[in-house]
Amino acid sequence: MLLTLATEHPQALLTVVARTPTWVWGLLAALVALGASQCFARSAGLRRVLTMPIAMAGFSAWGLASAFGGAAQIAGILAGWLLAASAVAATALWLRAAPPAGTRFDAADQRFELPGSAWPLALILGIFLVKYAVGVELALQPQLAHDSRFGLEIALLYGVFNGLFAARSLRLWRLAQGTRPALQSA
Repeated sequence: MLLTLATEHPQALLTVVARTPTWVWGLLAALVALGASQCFARSAGLRRVLTMPIAMAGFSAWGLASAFGGAAQIAGILAGWLLAASAVAATALWLRAAPPAGTRFDAADQRFELPGSAWPLALILGIFLVKYAVGVELALQPQLAHDSRFGLEIALLYGVFNGLFAARSLRLWRLAQGTRPALQSA
């Protein structure tokens, strides 16, 4: 319906945007700032590198639960999300096992030197836009909250984004594991 609305009555999108709660725009600004900060070379600890995909997975799970939590098929929708995320992460790791060129891990300081990348920003915006579009769709067609096909399609989209995030962090975690000093025996 949202796509039809955008193509046949584009002026109606102004109403959708105008009726969007203010806090949504604040959240978007914070997410854009977070993603944009990763477009530049930086230093980050292992905990911070692992926190982002966990937070984005939580945001996705919240999106699914808030949209489809009252539906009988929520367990299947969540299972589809986890399956998609796992399959995408495994495939992404298989296709590209190494972290991006220029990535370094300093075992003594427990910090990564990371090259800038627009990928985190793209993934963050993808997750946000799916959540926003689903919210608008459900406002226009509340019965979709009980449509298992629609729920599964959304879960698969979230799974793709979360799988790519997970693969990125797993590459970095592997790098950190490979550069840790061996334990001294007593």
